[in-house]
Amino acid sequence: MNLFRSIIFNFVIYLIIILSCIVALPMLALPRKAYLSKLSNILGKLFIFFTKTILNTKVTFIGLEKIPKDRKFFIASAHQSMFETFVYNTVIPDCIFVIKKELLSIPLYGLYLKKLDYVSIDRGKTTKSNLNFFDNIFSNIKNTDRTLIIFPQGTRVKYGEMPPLKKGTSRIYQSLNIPCLPIKLNTGSVWPKNSFLKYPGEIIFEIKDLIEPGLNNVQFTEALEKAIYN
Repeated sequence: MNLFRSIIFNFVIYLIIILSCIVALPMLALPRKAYLSKLSNILGKLFIFFTKTILNTKVTFIGLEKIPKDRKFFIASAHQSMFETFVYNTVIPDCIFVIKKELLSIPLYGLYLKKLDYVSIDRGKTTKSNLNFFDNIFSNIKNTDRTLIIFPQGTRVKYGEMPPLKKGTSRIYQSLNIPCLPIKLNTGSVWPKNSFLKYPGEIIFEIKDLIEPGLNNVQFTEALEKAIYN
C-alpha cells in the first residue's frame, strides 16, 4: 500500500509542478506579487491537499498566532523535505527564500525562482555573488514588506538529525536587527530525504516564540538550536 500511494503521490505532485511551469509562462512578464506569488500559494495548498488525501497524512500548524502581524521578522526553519518549501507560501504569502544557486539552473523552473526574487547562494564557494549575498538580503527585507525564510541547517537533513547550524544565520540575524521566528517540523518522517517512498502519519509545523534582536552570535545560535531541535 505504501508503494502504491508513493507512486500516485509522486506522479501527481511532479505533474502539478510541470503543468504549473508551462501554464504560468505568461506570468514571467506580469507583476510578481499579483500573479506568480499567488500561484505559489495555490501550489502550497495543493501539496497539503494531496498529502492528506493520497498519503492519508494530517498536516498541523501549531502556534500560528505567534506570527507577527505588525512588525518585520524573518523565519529560520528546520529543513527535511521539499514539502515545506512549497507549503510556506500558504503561511507567509509572497515570502523570500534563500535558495541554492544550482536551483536557478533547472530549465524553466529556475526562471520562476528568479522572477520570485529569491536570494541565491553558491554553497561552499567564494564568488562575487556570494560576497553580495548579505547585502542582497538586507536590501530586499529593508525595502519591501516581504518576509525572509531561511533554512539554517543549510540543506535538507534526515528526520532526527541535528547538525550544527550554519554561521551565516547569526550574521543575518545581526544584520537585519529584527526578530527571528523559529519553526520546528517533522516533514522528514513522512517525506524522507532522498527517498521515493512517502509514509502516512502527521506532519507538524511548530512555530516557536520569537527570538528578539540583541543577542550575540553564540546566544542566538544556542536559542535557535534549542527552538528547532527541542
